Amino acid sequence: MNRYDNLNNPNYKGVEPIDTDNYNEETAAEVAAPVNLNRDYDRTDIADNTEAGAGRGLGIFALALSVISLFVFPVFLGAVGIIVGFIARRRGAEGLGMWAIGLGAASIILRLFVMPFF
Repeated sequence: MNRYDNLNNPNYKGVEPIDTDNYNEETAAEVAAPVNLNRDYDRTDIADNTEAGAGRGLGIFALALSVISLFVFPVFLGAVGIIVGFIARRRGAEGLGMWAIGLGAASIILRLFVMPFF
């Protein structure tokens, strides 16, 4: 008897007993990395780090170099602004470092590809 034999039977209620002799249950266990639920740290602790302060100073210096490179010695000061911007990002001043890298790259691109036409 298969499970479709009772479909035409009017007394069939839709529930069949489980045949425990042929019932195979598959069980599995998954292994996952342990979850760190101890999240008591605060972002201000990271910002108060002395190394982040040094990164902020380097970020401001890199941004100043990149802004000056828009007007004077674009290739040299732009490249120095990009390098110091990467160092500032590594030391914790991510926003200032990215702006310095972007402005330094824009200064070099403007000088090499746009300025020769003027």
